[in-house]
Amino acid sequence: MPTDFLASTTVPPEFMEDMALARKYACQGPRYTSYPTAPQFRQDFPMQSYRKWQGTDGDHKREPLSLYLHVPFCNDICYYCACNKIVTREKGVAQRYLQRLQTEILMQSELVGDQRPITQMHWGGGTPTYLDHAQITELMHLLASHFKLLDKGYREYSIEIDPRTVDLSTIALLKGVGFNRISLGIQDFDPLVQKAVNRIQSYADVAHLVDSVRSHDFRSLSFDLIYGLPHQDRLTMEETLRKVIALRPDRIACYNYAHLPERFLSQRAIDRLTLPEPDEKLLLHELISRTLQDAGYELIGMDHYVLPDDELAIAQSEGRLQRNFQGYSLRMADDLLGLGVSAISQIGDYYLQNERELDNYYAMIDAGELPVTRGCMVTDEDKLRRHVIMSLISDLKLDLGDVNRQFGIDFSRKFARELDAIQPMVGDGFLTISNEQITIHKRGRPFLRNICMPFDAYLGAHQGDEPAPKFSATV
Repeated sequence: MPTDFLASTTVPPEFMEDMALARKYACQGPRYTSYPTAPQFRQDFPMQSYRKWQGTDGDHKREPLSLYLHVPFCNDICYYCACNKIVTREKGVAQRYLQRLQTEILMQSELVGDQRPITQMHWGGGTPTYLDHAQITELMHLLASHFKLLDKGYREYSIEIDPRTVDLSTIALLKGVGFNRISLGIQDFDPLVQKAVNRIQSYADVAHLVDSVRSHDFRSLSFDLIYGLPHQDRLTMEETLRKVIALRPDRIACYNYAHLPERFLSQRAIDRLTLPEPDEKLLLHELISRTLQDAGYELIGMDHYVLPDDELAIAQSEGRLQRNFQGYSLRMADDLLGLGVSAISQIGDYYLQNERELDNYYAMIDAGELPVTRGCMVTDEDKLRRHVIMSLISDLKLDLGDVNRQFGIDFSRKFARELDAIQPMVGDGFLTISNEQITIHKRGRPFLRNICMPFDAYLGAHQGDEPAPKFSATV
């Protein structure tokens, strides 16, 4: 650690060893919301093969299904944002989008099937609450008309909310139309940090919304936080965490800000000189992790913290936790259907992504075409490696005997090179490897991406004229 940083910051002794490990394993890597990851999606994927498979009868026409719906619009730009979004206050844009979305919903329900119970649903963006109350109601009615939505207590219907876009009546409406989980985009409570990223929202306003969410008896409340933003330091983060813990959300996702102004134009409005230095950022990571765990939250992996009685913590202990494009969730459906511009689907042996540019998405819908432009078909090798990666990242363990039986392999021979690659992590206390199982320990949870990366056959195998994919920092 640089001496000038040590001189200006009193680092608690218990952080020093963890920070040394964080520096040792610092690199860029996938977040593994899928495997293969999105850079492997191609325009020449076998769409006709997918359509032919969907045209056959089978369990895939009756099994539970998850829905993801993307609303790309925002009223204001948040400078840090790397999501697929359109910042506009032009009148009528949402209604034009809903008109095209209605057509896509009809086409997809005919192709995927309209009798599959929708056990999970998530609206993301952008800002889903960019839609007004009538439009939210209209969209939910559209979905209910073409898919088998459920009115069961076990369902998971969630929505992302920008606190600046809603009032108490919106919270009541969301509960009324069927949502039972809410995720609030907090990012940071410090006024200077908020100003620097153009996202000003007071603690009092957020606390008022939290009270409303609680009073309407939503099943869970999640907060999204970001570390590595401009002007963040240990003192501001401690204060933000104090306020977060006081509000006691059930789940907290804390993401590492990746400053990539060459890819995301809005990030050019951020003065890079105000960003935390690498060692400061590591300190923020350690501070967040230790503070939340000291407050009673469990780190279930990949920057996600939950209260011990939360369903995600219980599901992890029972092997029912999964990871997909929405992060961690209960394993209630094998297939995920994405609707809207840029949305990604994971169905059967296929990944499919919708057109990412809004005008092109509209043009394909208007031409009567399914707006899918990229994807891939998963190979047997992909399925094996996906099982390994997703078991490690969700269950925090891998049953080697089960893998051998399920895939007909000898794990120790098949993955000899990968086992050698993670052997140093055994010495650092991240995991243990026996003849029966790989087990990830508490110390290894912040390094799940590093643990999984050796099992990724596509890393380092980039070819062709396109630039190699860039990923965010693992820590």
